[in-house]
Parts: sequence; structure tokens; C-alpha cells
Amino acid sequence: MKTPAWPAPAKLNLFLRITGRNKDGYHSLQTLFQLLDYGDELCFSLREDERLRRLGNHAAIPEQDDLVIRAAQSLRKATAKRTPGVDIKINKRLPVGGGLGGGSSDAATTLVALNHLWGLSLGVDVLAAMGLNLGADVPVFVRGESAWAEGVGEQLRPLALPQDWFLVIDPGCRVSTGEVFKAADLTRDSAPITIADFFNGAGGNDCEAVVRNHHPQVGEALDWLAGQVGQADARMSGTGACVFAGFADEAAARALLAALPLRWRGFVARGRNRSPLLARLAREESKKALNGV
Repeated sequence: MKTPAWPAPAKLNLFLRITGRNKDGYHSLQTLFQLLDYGDELCFSLREDERLRRLGNHAAIPEQDDLVIRAAQSLRKATAKRTPGVDIKINKRLPVGGGLGGGSSDAATTLVALNHLWGLSLGVDVLAAMGLNLGADVPVFVRGESAWAEGVGEQLRPLALPQDWFLVIDPGCRVSTGEVFKAADLTRDSAPITIADFFNGAGGNDCEAVVRNHHPQVGEALDWLAGQVGQADARMSGTGACVFAGFADEAAARALLAALPLRWRGFVARGRNRSPLLARLAREESKKALNGV
């Protein structure tokens, strides 16, 4: 049984501060997740057997390591109900190692979609906890709201943000989050800020200096963007590699996209406070209710 594609939206980190390092090796942080209306797309086709199979255009990640397959396996293990196999086809539009949360969002969409398609009726708190075991960014995509985040990124406070337009630039390199957090020169003692502090201009990204040192392409993209929009408005998302700037209107963002140097790729997207994944789920649940299922 085939269904139309389910969205797996990108996120931007509007700032990222590393406030400490825990005994377990994980880092405590503060960030602000801004969801976008652009991302990967996943199609789920239920099978007659029990096999979980990944299809799509992302051969760089072995199937057994893919968060999508791991998410489906986790969901299956969480229920005593027998579940059919599924072919998961991914239209991979977000760059791997780009700091846009592509793998985490794909995993979250898998949890949400298969919970519906398999009729498991697991609550969002259960799915978010399951997602946290897959990656610190997965819960924000499961919950589907732009949010202020603390802890390792799992302590979420939904926050209504201006739904600006964003130009996102991919410098063409892949950044390993794990390597950034292992770096000796990473700042790990930034003072926490408040939401009011952020809206008054505080923020920054503690990972930027490390990424600039190891990936000069990211620094080049940031410097170019800063030359167009100003230093304070050119930012790196997460641990990189993608950089971005916000705009009040779409035309300004697209004008700068048109001027992007040919060595880089980019896209324009709008910020959303509510994920398109939740809208898709609501439509599916409404159809299910109308059909009396």
C-alpha cells in the first residue's frame, strides 16, 4: 500500500551555546530550533512480509546505520503488535553533515508516520523519548514545533518566532558533529542566556571557530554571506556546514540566492512554528476518522 510523501523538514539553529560537558561525555547546550518548510521527503510502502528496507538517493550512508531503519526497528521493538514490513523511499534533498538535521528529521518522520500506518497509537512523549535514543535533535522534529532547547537539546520549550524567509547555503563539505564536539579548542563554558537576551542580540555559535579551522569552505561561505548581509546576520547552523541569513521577504532572499557563487548550492525556505509533518499527520488522521477506521 503506497501513500504520498511525508515531509521531513529542515531546522536551523538560530544560535548555539555550549554551556558545559557532562560526566557521560555529552555536552549541555542552549539553542533555538527554527523549523523550515523545506526538507527531505519519505514514502512508506507496506509490505506483505516483515522486512524493513530503505530506498532512495543517499548511498553515502550504509542502510544498517541509517537512522530511518533504526527508527523503524525501535518502533517495532516498542510494541507487542505484529507489524508489516515497509519499503521506505527517501528523496534526500538536505545535505549530509550540513547542520540542518536531515537524518534526525528523517528518523522523526519515520517514527510519526509508521506509528500512524501501523496503528500503534503511541503518544508523542513516547515517540520523543524513543527519538532521543536515536539522536538529540530527533525530539524537536517529533514534537514538530520551533523551540528553545536546553539540556543536550531535548528540553524543549515551544516558541513562536517570526516566520521569516531564509537563504541557506551549502558550501559543499561534510562536517562531523562528533568530531566538532571532540575538538580540544571547542568552547565548553559559555554562560547561559535567556530568551530575552537572544531577542536583544545575544547568541552566537560556539562551534563556528572550530568548524572554520577544520573546514575553510564554511568560513569562506560565512564571509561571503557576511559581506552581503552584515556580520551579525550571517550564521552557521548547528555544527555546520550550512550557513544562512534571514530576510523579512522572499524576494530579497531569492535575489541573493541568484547571486550565489557557482561553487556553492543553496535554497530559500520559510520558517515555520509548526512542522509540515504535523499538518500531514492531521490530514491522515482526519481521513482515517472519516473512513471509520
